[in-house]
Amino acid sequence: MLLDEVVRVADAVGATRSRLAKVDALAGLLARLDEAELAPAIGFLTAKPRQGRVGVGWRGWASAVEASGAAAAEPSLEITDVDDLLDRLQAATGSGSASGRAALLAELTGRATEAERDFLGRVILGELRTGALEGVLVEAIARAAEQPAPAVRRAAMLTGDLGETARLALVVEPREPGALAGVGLVVGRPVQPMLAATAATPTEAVEAVGEASVEYKLDGARIQVHRDGDDIRVFTRNLADITTRLPEVVDVVRGFPVDRVILDGETLALDEDDAPRPFQDTMSRFGADSAREALLHPWFFDVLHVDGRDLLDEPLSVRLAELARIAPDHRIPGEVTADPAEAERVSRDALAAGHEGVVVKAIDSTYAAGRRGSSWIKVKPVLTYDLVVLAAEWGYGRRTGMLSNLHLGARDPSGDFGEPGGFVMVGKTFKGLTDKLLAWQTERFQELEIARTSSTVQIAPVLVVEIAIDGVQRSTRYPGGVALRFARVKAYRDDKRPDEADTIQTLRALLRG
Repeated sequence: MLLDEVVRVADAVGATRSRLAKVDALAGLLARLDEAELAPAIGFLTAKPRQGRVGVGWRGWASAVEASGAAAAEPSLEITDVDDLLDRLQAATGSGSASGRAALLAELTGRATEAERDFLGRVILGELRTGALEGVLVEAIARAAEQPAPAVRRAAMLTGDLGETARLALVVEPREPGALAGVGLVVGRPVQPMLAATAATPTEAVEAVGEASVEYKLDGARIQVHRDGDDIRVFTRNLADITTRLPEVVDVVRGFPVDRVILDGETLALDEDDAPRPFQDTMSRFGADSAREALLHPWFFDVLHVDGRDLLDEPLSVRLAELARIAPDHRIPGEVTADPAEAERVSRDALAAGHEGVVVKAIDSTYAAGRRGSSWIKVKPVLTYDLVVLAAEWGYGRRTGMLSNLHLGARDPSGDFGEPGGFVMVGKTFKGLTDKLLAWQTERFQELEIARTSSTVQIAPVLVVEIAIDGVQRSTRYPGGVALRFARVKAYRDDKRPDEADTIQTLRALLRG
């Protein structure tokens, strides 16, 4: 199949808000794919090529587009052509590989139409936002294969691989009935992690789920650890294998009194007083060239398998008892309670210890991997700040023609990071924008325009917007040395002047240490 057909479906999916329409469009595409095209196509649609990251950044992609000249007039690239080129890009490493990688990128961009270039750039750079997330694709696979959605969802959960799930449902199941149902938990093969919904307070969360395990929410990195005898592997939230980068986690799990186990938890770095260090200190250990200065400590909050016994469908109370038996010194702190006042106390203790908040988990809940259900509820304090819009980027998909991604600035009254009284960029966000706000700001920003590039409109710094964040982190990308975490728009503040916006110093004060 031509890549152009995937591009057209991705555009259609991105242009609609209807989940049913997204599922219909994707199911129609999946039903027409050959076996060899399924995994690559799903990787493209989720901006997660099966090869993973292939070492191409914005600059490399832009250079390749420029070097290849005019885009192709007619589509000719097939899905398997692109998949093969990405394989070759991934393999081109080591001394002298730069010119070969450049040639491969130029070949890819030179054969692509303008629409395909735009699509592939966003796929490779992880910037494709079509709304074709895993949940929608699971439904589309079920629709295309005429299989029950729960069976497909469970297979996706247990394989951790949507491409393989599609192959099982669309290719294997028709000739081997029961293939989907036969997918089981395998030690050494990561599963999609269970996710949590949100609530404003611990009281609200406990009232929603009843008796619950109220546990600290650490400001760390999610890990899933598999042990099969002496073979221990550590996976990230996105199921990437990082075993070689976290030897201290491996050593801890090697000391547990089990032979085969699957654990779910978090890891983070601590300072000399056992207080959590900044999030990026933990994440620095996840990079390919990670240094070992930050020692990571693992804490676990769930166990999915112990010595031949699957626990996915056991209630949380049973899983916690097993966890207490095998890892008593590495459990995330928490209390089992149905009392909202007790949940509030645990939350205060967690915040006082420097953690993010709590997760409230129904004590009778099973492990619904890969889903954001109502049995787990996270509670974190929401911080809001008044910032100034400095620029906005043109959107794509259903936001094509709209100014969407906001560049946000904090006031710098003393000029510590620029000119006195100016504004220092601290992050971007496209979240929280309604269609009405998008239309308004697209018109208003162009009235305030002071400069533009092909992708961005810079505006006079006169609009104040209230932004909700989960916190900040250190950043070398922005001159103020700080970046917003999980920023989203709450409202424009017409009642505030730019000189009333929050300062860069206020945001920097949120940095621990």
